Amino acid sequence: MNPVGSDGYEHHPLLDTHVRDIASRGEGVLVAVTHELHSHGMVRIAHIRPASGVEWTTAADNIQAARF
Repeated sequence: MNPVGSDGYEHHPLLDTHVRDIASRGEGVLVAVTHELHSHGMVRIAHIRPASGVEWTTAADNIQAARF
């Protein structure tokens, strides 16, 4: 896991780069990785913004660098 700042955001190496969500096959720019506390523990959430501007979230483990 990557370091997490005092603001709760993870310093992910793919931030601000074009990524693919393997679960939905959607692509966009990774704008943040946050941590959410759930009943079964901490969950890492990736926030992705596509060209349309409508962001979505997915598990951080579901993202990979997009290939052109």
